[in-house]
Amino acid sequence: MAYQTINPFTNKVVKTYENHDDAYVEDALTKAHALYKKWRNEPIEDRAKILHQVSQYFTDHTDELARVLVEDMGKLFTEAQGEVAICAAIAEYYATQGERFLEKQPIETVMGYAHVENHSMGVVMAVEPWNFPFYQMMRVFAPNFLVGNPLLYKHASNTPGSAVAFEAAVREAGAPEGSCVNLFINYDQVNKIIADMRVQGVALTGSERAGKEIAAEAGRNLKKSSLELGGSDPFIILDDTNLDEVNKIIGQARLYNAGQVCTSSKRFIVTEKNYDKVLQMMKDAFAKAKVGDPLDSNTTLAPLSTNKAKAGLLEKVHAALDDGATLAFGKLNENMDNNFFEPIILTDIDRDNSAYWTEFFGPVGQIYKVKDEQAAIDLANDSNYGLGGIVFGGDPNHAAEVAGKVETGMVFVNNFGGTVPELPFGGIKNSGYGRELGKLGIETFVNPEMVMVNEKDYVDMDNTFGGFV
Repeated sequence: MAYQTINPFTNKVVKTYENHDDAYVEDALTKAHALYKKWRNEPIEDRAKILHQVSQYFTDHTDELARVLVEDMGKLFTEAQGEVAICAAIAEYYATQGERFLEKQPIETVMGYAHVENHSMGVVMAVEPWNFPFYQMMRVFAPNFLVGNPLLYKHASNTPGSAVAFEAAVREAGAPEGSCVNLFINYDQVNKIIADMRVQGVALTGSERAGKEIAAEAGRNLKKSSLELGGSDPFIILDDTNLDEVNKIIGQARLYNAGQVCTSSKRFIVTEKNYDKVLQMMKDAFAKAKVGDPLDSNTTLAPLSTNKAKAGLLEKVHAALDDGATLAFGKLNENMDNNFFEPIILTDIDRDNSAYWTEFFGPVGQIYKVKDEQAAIDLANDSNYGLGGIVFGGDPNHAAEVAGKVETGMVFVNNFGGTVPELPFGGIKNSGYGRELGKLGIETFVNPEMVMVNEKDYVDMDNTFGGFV
């Protein structure tokens, strides 16, 4: 596995990185495990102070870090600045709120006094993707750092510059050696790390294929795992929707980060009343997109992350067209000398079309016409994925009721599906399991240890079911 930064705008190799050998991995494991043992008996406040410093470092070095993202995976500079900002917010959130989430929880019991106290578990191994190289890392690092779980990570092979920069930023902010270590390794080495008894948790954000392999390895070794595997999120537009509000976000909902977002809206499901208007809305929004240099403020749509990503997306679009879909807007740029992919819209997609079941990771919009609200819900749920979703309606309370009927992990009502530190992130079905961010995110790799204290001079066996459960 070659770790290379290839600038997506120029398609030129910027830097190649050497893989880490087994001795380097062993040294990282040894230091991380020793740090876990040390941290387990130290107050959380000490790590919270360092997380404050991590947050401040990302704030103070926003532009510098943003340029790393642009060069590594090609996102717009303004979007890269936003990614760095949300990283700072996540670190600050757990520095401020994390200790409260981990407080002892008393339990009423016939056996005396009991409580749950939350402890660290051990070293966590993370395998992270390229589309948000810093944000995905911060989602795992910040809560685990506060809990006291050191983090080892394998980043995507096409964003090694970001992997190095994240580790350096955390260390510069004051995090101790062994707390957050980047590893340029292959998947055989990842499996060996998962099998190691010093590792107690595995986090992955990536493809379904990677999720199955990592989950299987974690299961074989009885390690807790958390998976976020992408999605084909619905954007439901009900009869009474204020279309002016939809028009404000319909382009961004699909084109942000060049459409390379797990939770971007990929299936726009519209009732007959509004279908033609929404289709025209999307055409107008997509027509305004301007591809170009991600560092140019006039560019509104960045290139795809790699040449391979473009080839894969073209293959999926051709399959959809061969299966009967209509290219309702745009044209295919099949020039493989660049990574640009101008926005297109697909319509007339039925259940027999491969596109119906496929996640398009790029600026491809799909619009479905349905008879009524129930048909919209049924279509939204007729998917192997269940990560996020959006519901728009004139009555927000009713739209929220519809949202509750969508089988997914997160739904935004009358709002763009963004991210903030306090809202849990994760999905169901083939989109994975477990949660990151929010209170749920800090509980993912925590040992909720039950402690029962007998406050009497004897054990009242009459109330303990003979000592058996």
